Amino acid sequence: MGTCTNWSASVTAAIREQCINTSLTLPDLQLDEDSRRFASAWRAGFFREIHQRFLNGETQEDIDTTHRRVLDQLLSEKGALVNMSDVWGNDIREKLVQSWHHQEAWPDAIAGLERLKKNYFVVVLANGTTRLQLDLVHSSQLTFHALFSSQLLGLTKPDPRIYQKVLELLNCEPKDCIMVAAHAYDLRAAAKIGMKTAYIHRTTEDPDEDMERVRSECDIFVSGTDGKTFCGLYELADILCSTSIE
Repeated sequence: MGTCTNWSASVTAAIREQCINTSLTLPDLQLDEDSRRFASAWRAGFFREIHQRFLNGETQEDIDTTHRRVLDQLLSEKGALVNMSDVWGNDIREKLVQSWHHQEAWPDAIAGLERLKKNYFVVVLANGTTRLQLDLVHSSQLTFHALFSSQLLGLTKPDPRIYQKVLELLNCEPKDCIMVAAHAYDLRAAAKIGMKTAYIHRTTEDPDEDMERVRSECDIFVSGTDGKTFCGLYELADILCSTSIE
């Protein structure tokens, strides 16, 4: 989510649709901007929640539960769409939570992954549930050799044990694997156990990261921000399929 799929477009569209359905009267441009801002705040709140749970040593919870709690919190605060708090009941809120399960792939993702799979085993390791992963690959039309969720493994990124567990299941050494992500915290954790790292810069991810620092930390840094096919994962496939990363 974020690396291969554009959650912002899908979730923003769902929020905008519910605003229109519940007769929120705003000019189109303001409605678009408020919906995007709300989706971004929702995403940021989700990351804060799972990070705090990790720091507290708490067990993982269903990602839908986390998304719902953050949504309820946002609607109770002052700010964008605050007047929806009394209008959006349980049914609408559940529909919005489910919008995270239906996302479009970035333009470079499908072709890039197909090229990578010709030379590599390509698997997903993500925080969340296996059902979320199944819904995302179905809606985005992305395909992988395997899906590993934090729910399935009983561990949460960036716990080093979750990366080690997947490598064990795949019978791979860290030095022979590369972690690809649009999240610097993920790559830092993978690097600590000896994996190579590739960062895909997306406009929706890591808004508070210094990209020059991220670039210096990773083995590969590619831009996936121009919305075209020949960037991001496609560019990464060009690099990995033509060179070896030492």
